[in-house]
Amino acid sequence: MDIIHGVKKRVLPRHAQRALADRLRVMPAVVVTGARQTGKITLAQALTPGARRFVSLDDLDALELARRDPEALVEGPPVTLDEVQREPDLLLAVKRAIDRDRRAGRFLLTGSANLLLMRGVSESLAGRASYLTLWPMVRREQRGLGRCGLWEELLGAKDSEWLDLLRADRTGHEDWIELARRGGFPTPAVHLSTVAERAVWFEGYVRTYLERDLQTLSSISALPDFRRLMRAACLRLGQLVNQTELARDVALPQPTVHRYLNLLETSYLLVRVPAYAVNRTKRLIKTPKLYWGDAGLALHLGGAAEPTGAHLENLVLHDLLCWRDARVERSEILYWRTAAGEEVDFVVEAGRHLVPIEVKTTSRPRLRDAGPLRAFRAEYGKAARAGLLLHTGSTLEWLAPDVLAVPWWRVC
Repeated sequence: MDIIHGVKKRVLPRHAQRALADRLRVMPAVVVTGARQTGKITLAQALTPGARRFVSLDDLDALELARRDPEALVEGPPVTLDEVQREPDLLLAVKRAIDRDRRAGRFLLTGSANLLLMRGVSESLAGRASYLTLWPMVRREQRGLGRCGLWEELLGAKDSEWLDLLRADRTGHEDWIELARRGGFPTPAVHLSTVAERAVWFEGYVRTYLERDLQTLSSISALPDFRRLMRAACLRLGQLVNQTELARDVALPQPTVHRYLNLLETSYLLVRVPAYAVNRTKRLIKTPKLYWGDAGLALHLGGAAEPTGAHLENLVLHDLLCWRDARVERSEILYWRTAAGEEVDFVVEAGRHLVPIEVKTTSRPRLRDAGPLRAFRAEYGKAARAGLLLHTGSTLEWLAPDVLAVPWWRVC
């Protein structure tokens, strides 16, 4: 287990911390999932130090007990069960224990796979558990602020108040290229300081995923084929998912590519952003777009010398996912694209509100950059809030009455 320390040797707070505490006060079980090494156990132990038993199914003895006598693990004081995807039938024992005693906070389950997407998981703990996803650390978490960007504040304010709200932010400028290089996994993002050290860590992470974690989800005999697909996916960051084209480029059957992409998504390494599908007058593209769960890992796997605009988009998406998955109210992160080529990188759908977001690697945003945002607002009328044009410069101003140009670091 990696303990995350700042300069004063303290555990850095996470945005999901309050959401986890709130859920434990209400539900008998809370399931925290996310890619391996995002800090799930560090979060759990910081929240309830010494108050719970801790059992990890990475321990072979514990795994054997979970298979032979799962009731022995679930009875007694509150317990944290780590890496529960290694024995899905353990969830049946958790269900029976909850049905006997529905006290809040009895079970904190963590796993490095999305249990709801795993074929071998027959028990979802519906009505008994709350699900929470822990993504790699976003920029403000790495700075010790314990939160994601200002998305909630923007939604709660009037569009006319956005300029003053963002101008008041004091987190300071951030080099997006450096942030993309280090990514958000706590060890390379917080502890390691050189490119060489991070490269060693990322390579070890990939090997562990391929040789151990992946085999827990599905038997993969051709690991070189799988790694080749991972690299090809990283090189298509921000593009539409075309499985036929991807299969041709990596010389694999299309059904195999489909299965491999699903496995990457199940283990939180791949993120597919769906299209905004409410059609009015224009024919929309509905194929999802492909991103990675961590920009630093994507950069390593893709072998690119420098981050691109797609990596900046990935950083913004990462912050949006951190915000979305800690909310109680349902919200969606989507994109919008028409057959004529108009495209908005992200659309936040929260309640009756739509916030279109365009990401540009320009330091001098121009009115023409606002075109897609204005087209989206013209299409959806009063349902659409003002557009946000996130860029790499320092300009904070209204480019048009309905489009605000903002340095990306003032929001994320």
